[in-house]
Amino acid sequence: MSVIYEVEHVTTYRYAKPVNFGPHKAMFLPRGNYSGRLLEYAIDVNVPAQVHWISDTLSNNVAVIDIGAPAQELTFTCRFRGEHFGTKGIDNFPLDPRAEEVPVQYTPDEWTDLAVYLRPHAEDPDGSVAAWAKSFVAGDRDRTSDVLNRIMNTIRDTVTYRSREEEGTQPPGETLRLKSGTCRDYAWLMMEALRRLGIACRFVSGYLYDSALDGGDVGMTGSGATHAWLQVYLPGAGWLVYDPTNRLTEGFDLIAVAIARHPGQAIPLAGSWFGDPGDYLGMEVSVAVRKLGATPEFT
Repeated sequence: MSVIYEVEHVTTYRYAKPVNFGPHKAMFLPRGNYSGRLLEYAIDVNVPAQVHWISDTLSNNVAVIDIGAPAQELTFTCRFRGEHFGTKGIDNFPLDPRAEEVPVQYTPDEWTDLAVYLRPHAEDPDGSVAAWAKSFVAGDRDRTSDVLNRIMNTIRDTVTYRSREEEGTQPPGETLRLKSGTCRDYAWLMMEALRRLGIACRFVSGYLYDSALDGGDVGMTGSGATHAWLQVYLPGAGWLVYDPTNRLTEGFDLIAVAIARHPGQAIPLAGSWFGDPGDYLGMEVSVAVRKLGATPEFT
């Protein structure tokens, strides 16, 4: 079975007076892979603008938007429709024997390909993240799938979800200390812990479909907005999905847009403007993810 869905992502910036703009980059189109296909898309800007597309170093789809006139209000409306095939559960992917226990044994070729996803990126000045990671394998509890689930469940059970207006992602050590964060913070903490255990992982940004948004009875954290999770590379299975915010490892809920070594590489919309610092009044974001229908499975 596959799901036909529609996403609308609207971002509005407001200023005290008209200001000029530098180029903006938008990442909102799903990645083309086995999990789905794009049916149609559009970008609308409320001022004159030119759009061209590039593929970045990680093969993410990036729209480069050159804005041709000053404005007091700048609105980007990004829409697309797609077909999503979902993902199978983690248990449906048998692991290679060398991936069944931590530390995972990667081949020399895998090490070369995965080096940027194995190396910790965030600083850990007090060693709190490393110590926290090691606690999940203490006492010979080193079965890989169990370690991954313990980390995911611990984050979900002990860290309070807290949306915030500030841009960026918290350092993993700060998320541990505060015991609160957003979906990006959850994913970043789990990634940096796994990297300190020698497991390759990458950051994923995209959208979360929640049936509650269409009148269903399931409510998930982070729906109705951009969402973040991670993928873990395990020999024999490949890249596997882990969403510590909602404890998801399968299904039709996660629509991947961008992958990255760290969260700063997967910002949905980024750009520059020129004016007085006090001119900036704020930003509003609205995201709608709607299921349009489903196609039957082959029999």
